[in-house]
Amino acid sequence: MSTKTNVALSEENKPSRRKFFIGAGATVGAVAVASQTSVGKAVMQEIGSTVKPNHDGQQITAHMRKYYETTKL
Repeated sequence: MSTKTNVALSEENKPSRRKFFIGAGATVGAVAVASQTSVGKAVMQEIGSTVKPNHDGQQITAHMRKYYETTKL
């Protein structure tokens, strides 16, 4: 093999943004289709039942509490 052939082969195997976005688009499409099947809907319902919605608004974390304590005059 010549040097040009080796360079051409390595360029073909090199990851690119275009290949990444094509793969990401295909994955998103497959997930969208799978979520509309009966099994996908059952999984989505199970996930939705385990996650509890927070209707209280924003919760103050320890980090935020510490920040508010340092800003008091």
